Amino acid sequence: MEKDKANETAAEQPPLNRNTFSWLWEFTKGKRGTYLLSIILAMLGVACMLLAYICIAALIRELVTGGHDIDFYILRGVQIGILWLLRYAFHGFSTYSSHGATFGLIGNARKRLLKKLNTMPLGAVQTRSSGEYKNIICDRADQVEPTLAHVTPEFTANIIGAIAMFVYMMTIDWRVGLWQLICIPAGFIAFAIMMASSPKYYPDTIKKTKALNSAAVEYIGGIEVIKAFGQSKTSYGKFVKAAKEGAECFIDWMKSQNFWQNFGMACFPATMLGLLPSGVFYCLDGSLAPADLIMLIILSFGTVAPLVTVFGYVDDISKVGEIISDMADIMDEKDMVRPAQSSAVPDGHGITLSNVRFTYKDAEVLHGINMEIEDGTVNALVGPSGSGKSTIARLIASLWDVDSGEIKIGGANIKDMSLKEYNRHIAYVSQENYLFDQTVMDNIRMGREGATDKEVIEAAKKCGCHDFIMSLENGYQTICGGSGGHLSGGERQRISIARAMLKDAPVVILDEATSYTDPESEAVIQSAISRLTAGKTLIVIAHRLSTIADADRIFLISDGKVEASGTQDELLRKSKLYRTMWENHISVKKEEA
Repeated sequence: MEKDKANETAAEQPPLNRNTFSWLWEFTKGKRGTYLLSIILAMLGVACMLLAYICIAALIRELVTGGHDIDFYILRGVQIGILWLLRYAFHGFSTYSSHGATFGLIGNARKRLLKKLNTMPLGAVQTRSSGEYKNIICDRADQVEPTLAHVTPEFTANIIGAIAMFVYMMTIDWRVGLWQLICIPAGFIAFAIMMASSPKYYPDTIKKTKALNSAAVEYIGGIEVIKAFGQSKTSYGKFVKAAKEGAECFIDWMKSQNFWQNFGMACFPATMLGLLPSGVFYCLDGSLAPADLIMLIILSFGTVAPLVTVFGYVDDISKVGEIISDMADIMDEKDMVRPAQSSAVPDGHGITLSNVRFTYKDAEVLHGINMEIEDGTVNALVGPSGSGKSTIARLIASLWDVDSGEIKIGGANIKDMSLKEYNRHIAYVSQENYLFDQTVMDNIRMGREGATDKEVIEAAKKCGCHDFIMSLENGYQTICGGSGGHLSGGERQRISIARAMLKDAPVVILDEATSYTDPESEAVIQSAISRLTAGKTLIVIAHRLSTIADADRIFLISDGKVEASGTQDELLRKSKLYRTMWENHISVKKEEA
């Protein structure tokens, strides 16, 4: 029963480790009928083209045999004209349909990928850079459009068309029909060599392109720091190197493919190398009529044209496979395992961590954490950098999932609660605060959906943010910019705290939430937080030990373990590490004074 509950959310997601075609099929949901219509229209277009060739061949055959029926020639001419018009009309409608379906496929893929990021643990999301996500979801997703929009209808229709034309030629003279294929094996061999070498080069182009995107995002995003510290030459050099390597890998790949591609494309249309000598020979021995030879020559062009179109997409199909494979890698990541409906209800808001272990990037960073955080108390997590404080906070906030052990809130295992329900109990503010490219009012309102303007302003006033917000150009209607880029780090933090306070959750986690604020603003915020979190379960991570000296309980984290816990006085007496940290903190404060 417990296992069924744990897997309830996972059942909503497609099974993991599916192949690339399976994911491509998944992304076409709702668009498969349009793709089928596109294929049917494309086949009708190819059929019209082939019928036009047959009409041309029949017309020439009539002319060679001395036919003088003018009505026959006029009728065939009209038929040819109508067939060519129909061919382009069907092709146009087919392309229109396939483009619409492909844009829908890309939209489906992007929605699924973004939804997936929302259900993945934060640790799994952070294994890739923002530049890599942007490259896969935005840039490379667009690259599948030209191929899928054309390949789906045309690849299918042209192969069937070529086969149909070949069968028709075989009905005229099977010997000449076979002789025209003499060069095609050489073309297949050339393309097979091309395809065999692609795995050697293509993955490298993907790797270098991702590196280039990441370098570009890093360079543009960090331009302020680069200029401030005079690192333009070094940072630009890194970007230039990535761009150069990105270009060279494509050049090397194209050089390796150039001969075989040209050789293959030369072989496929060379049907005449086998057809003409054999056709002439059979004409001379009287087993093939000259008119039939001319007809076969004309029809052979109808066989070649579809094949050339088909093989023009071979390289593009390989690229689409790689792109969908990258999307599949994200989609195959494990989700946070939570039930759709909560099966446990917290009784209070005390938090218990029992033998919690957690691995990040193949290294265990928490080694059996045991903590007891009482309901309605102020608790602090302190310790050296990299000790695991923020990791514990994120596990409690359910941004990551424990590898083993359990976390309970009010006696209820958080894995027995839906994410939506659990998030109602937690307000989390990190040192890296993200604001959306919306107004200050809207960014704060995200703390509680449906909050009125008056409630937003009241929350800002209680957090001591109102005055600075009103000093902005447009007050609460000021646009924050992408990632809050129009505001300073301290301003972003204060707005994020106001957003968390508006949520009014019973458990508040502040992960270095005032690290970017100036001392004066910090004092105001700390005072506001003390008032607003009265009676709530508060978890604070801070490097400034003086700000948490009055905490009900302080947990000292070192090397992924709880080394000691207690009040400030207790830790000063029994923990040498805490005493050293405190003395260093006091000495720094004295120097600053």
